Formats: sequence, structure tokens, C-alpha cells
Amino acid sequence: MLLKKWAAFALLIALLVILLAAASVVGSVKIPLAEIMSIIRGGGDETSRRVLLGIRIPRIVQASVVGMGLSVSGAFLQGLLGNPLADPYILGISSGAALGAAVSIVLGLGMLGTQALAFLASLATIYLVISLSRLGPVAEGSTLLLSGIAVSTFLSAILSFIMLISHQHMSGIVFWMMGDFSLISWNEVFVSLPAILVGTFVMYLYSKELNAIILGRETAEHLGVNTERVFGIILACGSLVTAAAVAVSGIVGFVGLMVPHITRMFVGPDNRVLVPFCALTGAIFLVFADALSRTLIQPAEIPIGIITAVFGGPFFLYILKTSKTLK
Repeated sequence: MLLKKWAAFALLIALLVILLAAASVVGSVKIPLAEIMSIIRGGGDETSRRVLLGIRIPRIVQASVVGMGLSVSGAFLQGLLGNPLADPYILGISSGAALGAAVSIVLGLGMLGTQALAFLASLATIYLVISLSRLGPVAEGSTLLLSGIAVSTFLSAILSFIMLISHQHMSGIVFWMMGDFSLISWNEVFVSLPAILVGTFVMYLYSKELNAIILGRETAEHLGVNTERVFGIILACGSLVTAAAVAVSGIVGFVGLMVPHITRMFVGPDNRVLVPFCALTGAIFLVFADALSRTLIQPAEIPIGIITAVFGGPFFLYILKTSKTLK
């Protein structure tokens, strides 16, 4: 069984590599694979080189890293909160991060300031959602879901108000609300990459503890798990990953909902196995979604948030209908 899982993991890696190569080819400026290989060897057309190395590869790297981070964050939130509908987008974390980013845009604080405000706002949002659910430190069921939707709606209203009074910043704020990779450069990648990788890695270190918490808070404490500490660390890391993603890419919804569920169907609930598979599957999904956003209506682009919502909306309804948590 373990051998089959490792074989599947290797297959996912191969699929990601193939998809990365295919995504490098497609776009408003098509670059043949032979031309890409020539550029890698130091040759190739100068225009194609600039498009590939300065625009397309940073965008693909960002999409894969954001997909990885949001998927792992969603898996940990679902396990930690005991709710199959938990997700950075549905729980309002993404909206909180977007609000922080919008405030930073209006104040002109730059990329690092945007990331810092997005992180603080997302952290405050998740604690507000859990507090409103009135179920103590581990919220579950429809109350948590409704709290997340309510907070997300409220934050979206504040975002709309900021857009109303800040006309000169409206296009930038719309970017955060719809999600978009079109403006990604290496600068954005280097700013967000460390936060996403560190946050994801720290969460993975607590996979064993999360397995115990899923069995029940009291059971986990009897096994020696400091549940409050694990709860705080995972929430902080999940918020950090979400904030880093939203700060450069805007709101990309439903990735953290779909990918963990689909992955769990094939590899089971053990987070020590689930998390690496989630990371790969999330990267594959978002690179694929980004490729669709670039190619469906060329030369224009569809915001990535719309693409993920097309997949995620029906999946959310499916989970809502079949979930045993919501009755």
C-alpha cells in the first residue's frame, strides 16, 4: 500500500513537470517547446526569452506555490476545526487578507507592508469567525460556516466602500478581489515564496499532532498534545500562507476546499501522507487553472478567481449536501 502511494506521488511529480512545460508554451504569445529548450541553453529569440523568463515562468512558479500553500492550509483547517467546509476563502481569511492589502494599497505601503497588513487582517479574521461561532476553541458545524460567510460578506462590504472613496486605487483593489497572476514578476515571487514555504513546512511538522486532534480534543490531550499551542500555531501559519498568497495574487477561492477533499479520497486522512499529496495536487490544479485563464479568451485573460470559482462553486454545494457534519 505504501509503495502504491509513493508511486502515485512520483506520478504527480511527473504530471506537474509536464504541466509546467505545457503552461510555459501557451499564452497570448505562444512559445514552441523547441524555442524554450533553446532559451534554456542560452539561445533563442530575444522577445521569446523576455516573455518566458520575465513574465511566464515567474507567473507559473507563483501559481504553483500559491496552489500548494492554499491546499495545505485548507487541509489543516479542515482537520483542526473538524469541519469539511473549512477553507481560507469560505472562512473569510482570504477576504480579511484582501482588506488588509486594500488598506495598504490606499496608504501606499509597498509590497512588504501589504503582506504584513494582509497577515494581521487574516489572523484577526479567523479569530473573529471562531469567536462568533460560539463553540469554544474548536468550532465546527454550520455555525462556523455561517460565521465565516457573515464575516466575509461584511469585509467585502468594507472593501467595496474603500473602492467607492478611492477611485484612483479602484483597479488595484479589483485585482485583489478577483484574483490575478497577470502582474506577477520575480519581485512578487521572492516576497511571497519564503512566507508560503515556511508556513507550509511548519504546518507539516504538526501533522502527527493534527492526527491526534482529529480523534478528539480530550483524546489528543491524553496523548500529550498541547492542543491550544497546536491550534494557535496552525491558525497563525494558515493565516500567514493565505496572506502571502493574497498579497501578491488576490483572492483565489475554493482551492483549499477542493484539493484536500479530492486528495483525501485517494490517500486517506493521515496528514503525514495527505499534506505532501495536497501540496502537489494544489500546485497542479492552480497551474492548470492559470493556463486556462490565459488561453480561453486570448489575447484577454480571465481572472484566476473566476476559473477556480467555476470549479469550486459546484464542489462546495456537493460537499454541503453530502457532509455528515451539517444536518
